[in-house]
Order: sequence, then structure tokens, then C-alpha cells
Amino acid sequence: MRPLFLCRACGANWPCSPARLALLVIYRDNPAGLRNCLTDRLTIAISDQPRMDPVVLTTRFLGWIPPDDS
Repeated sequence: MRPLFLCRACGANWPCSPARLALLVIYRDNPAGLRNCLTDRLTIAISDQPRMDPVVLTTRFLGWIPPDDS
């Protein structure tokens, strides 16, 4: 849910654990697509929450992604 990016199902900060798992499944064959998707949402979150530390948001949105082995 914007502008705070909370999970509609559990109310936790998005991407919550279930959302992360779902995203990993959806993008299992497309890690670049996962990064692009989350980067797009991060950009929106930074715009929606100008008082929030962008480093904290970046860690929240991108810090959990497995490293790309390519």
C-alpha cells in the first residue's frame, strides 16, 4: 500500500518475507527483472517518502536480493 509500501496482506513493510518469497518464485528465471522491478518500486518509495532515509529504503527493497552470479 502506498505511500508507505506496507503489505496489504500482513501490514508489514513491503517487501515482507512472504512477498520476497513470491517475488523470488515469479522472477526465478529472470534475476535482472527482479532487480528492475524492485528498483522501480524503490524509486517510487523514495518519492513517496521524502523524509525517509534513502539508504534505509534501498536496504529494505534491494538488500535481500541474492547476488547475481552472471
